[in-house]
Amino acid sequence: MIDPQKREAIYVLHKEGMAIRKIARSLKVDRKTVRRIIEQKGQVPDSKRCDKKELDDQLLANLHKECDGYIQRIHEKLKEEKGIEIGYSTLTRKVRELEIGRPKNDRCDQVADEVGAEMQHDTTLYKVKLGEKTVKVVGSLIYLRYSKIRYLKFYFSFNRFNMKCFIHEALTFWGYSAPICIIDNTNLARLRGTGKNAVIVPEMEEFAKQYEFKFICHKIGHANRKAGNERSFYTVETNFFPGRQFQDLNDLNRQGFFWSTEKMANRPVSKSRLIPARAFEYEQKFLTKLSAYITPPYIELVRGIDQYGYVSVDANYYWVPGLKRFEVKILRFSDFIRIYHQRKMLIEYKLAPSWIKNKKFYPPGRPKPKHQPFSRKKPTEIEEKKMRTSSEKIDEYLNIALGNREGKQRHNFIRQLYRLFQKMSFELFEKTINRALTYRIYDMKTIERIAELQVKEANYRMPNIYIDESFKARPSFIEGRFGGDVDLSIYKD
Repeated sequence: MIDPQKREAIYVLHKEGMAIRKIARSLKVDRKTVRRIIEQKGQVPDSKRCDKKELDDQLLANLHKECDGYIQRIHEKLKEEKGIEIGYSTLTRKVRELEIGRPKNDRCDQVADEVGAEMQHDTTLYKVKLGEKTVKVVGSLIYLRYSKIRYLKFYFSFNRFNMKCFIHEALTFWGYSAPICIIDNTNLARLRGTGKNAVIVPEMEEFAKQYEFKFICHKIGHANRKAGNERSFYTVETNFFPGRQFQDLNDLNRQGFFWSTEKMANRPVSKSRLIPARAFEYEQKFLTKLSAYITPPYIELVRGIDQYGYVSVDANYYWVPGLKRFEVKILRFSDFIRIYHQRKMLIEYKLAPSWIKNKKFYPPGRPKPKHQPFSRKKPTEIEEKKMRTSSEKIDEYLNIALGNREGKQRHNFIRQLYRLFQKMSFELFEKTINRALTYRIYDMKTIERIAELQVKEANYRMPNIYIDESFKARPSFIEGRFGGDVDLSIYKD
């Protein structure tokens, strides 16, 4: 670029009559440039970039709010959903100009990586909106330190069995494992001690041997020892959650699987520009290749078949074929169960999701079992809803009466009150509950006495019913005289 002083000198020399060729030779400037500067009268042209990206301020502000201020996610949504190609540095400058940015969080310390040396595993707690409800979920993530490849899954709760299932799922997906797995001092894998003195639970030690790796705990307070894992959790919070919607846990895990194994695996790492998927291909020859088949982790359960042919697993009921009733052995895997008797597999079921309870399952293609499981819970949501929606006073009374009742006490009270609700007219029941609400009465016997009092105060009398005495001459009546007496005691209550 020609500086302004030289441009003025070229124009002045031209006005004084110096030839263009001589000006170009003496000032060491191309003749075409000299002609252009003379045409511009020695002034610097005010030109605009033809490729300048114009970004709507309101659009950027809306995306900033939707993505919780995380620039990386905003940059992705502009490209993928809006079709706007803009440089990352240009986007960050635009956010700073609009004064809607946020300061960056401190990152974990970086340490040197060694090919095929280790993997890292950890969990963290997130609050996520599933459908219309915000819930807490546990994010479990395993990370190959050299190639930066990840595997992510979410759980409502996380225990030792879930840890084994997750590691099995991740390593069999990759087909390889590193010789060591860095973890924090979690009691899911650690028996006692901390850091280099930690003793691993024998169960977890035997589990790791199948995949030819060892668990190693880092020193307390040295979370940077697994900095890649900690940074991955930050990336989940700043890049995966913002701008995405999830219907349920299955949808969350489906999107998390694609994000961690496809999107992040093929995106260059910010500083080194390393692509994890390609680095993993190179790293495979330094890792341990897993056996063709490894038995998935499972829990062994012993159950007895009830009189209607069901066994219970995780608060649900599964029907077992056959007519005999005996004890069975159930192998509970991460997402299915197998039912055995005397080493023979009777049936296999896909395990119901953890949030489904008190449901019965039977094999497809077979007739539906006639009976309910013997120990199946009998919820009272329907009875409670009918009474609450019938009157505001009844709804107010139930709010107070059920306030301190839990479990069986709550269900028994609702069932007894609902039986009274069915026996009486609605007007009489509402008067009874209104009086019980006034005097704060929650005992069922007292409520029944209030109902009797309401009947007496209303001077209610049983109507006279005409009875045709000719029924005594009917053959069925004459035949029935020789039968036993009918037990009417059930009607006393």
